[in-house]
Amino acid sequence: MIKVLLADDHAVVRDGLRQVLLHASGFEVAGEACDSATTLEMVRSVSANVLLLDLSIPGRNGIELIRQIKDENPSLRILVLTMHAEHQYASRAFKAGASGYLTKESASQELLKAITKIASGGVYVSLAMAERFAQNLNEPAEAMPHQRLSDRESDVFRRIVEGQSTTDIAHELCLSVKTVSTHKAHIIEKMQAANESALIRYAVRHKLFDDELDA
Repeated sequence: MIKVLLADDHAVVRDGLRQVLLHASGFEVAGEACDSATTLEMVRSVSANVLLLDLSIPGRNGIELIRQIKDENPSLRILVLTMHAEHQYASRAFKAGASGYLTKESASQELLKAITKIASGGVYVSLAMAERFAQNLNEPAEAMPHQRLSDRESDVFRRIVEGQSTTDIAHELCLSVKTVSTHKAHIIEKMQAANESALIRYAVRHKLFDDELDA
């Protein structure tokens, strides 16, 4: 029996995941969480094989959360389930310690396949994401400006491109407005951009956040 933990701030998503697992044989939902704080409490108190983690869960940067969970519980396998299909997010997630990466548009059978594979010690990435990784191999060896950003800065950068205000970003990441403003200043400096508009043009030109820009 594969014991699975669910971490997503949307109750409807958790309900859907729970139903998929309950209707399949060999899986058990051992716990659920709705933000980063309850996720940490859950993984510390509940024994499980796999954590399904929403990369955008409230309260903390998802990449940082993965890193802390793996530091505290190295044996817990993490499958990222997210709306972000960009390869740079997947790359950061794997480097932080994730064992699998799926977008929320994936079919239920692929989800079960991914859980089973990483629970047995493997790594899982969808075919579409694997193709994005392969395409990324053709990029110049020298780091591009956005690749110089830290995990937190990359998250703030994405939210800027999505059109979120400094106040909105601070609220969603549980940071002060001053801290978010500092992150923005560092992003602009590292990417040698004139202002936020230049950051957005850069993202569009390099197709960094196609899903968000098309939404």
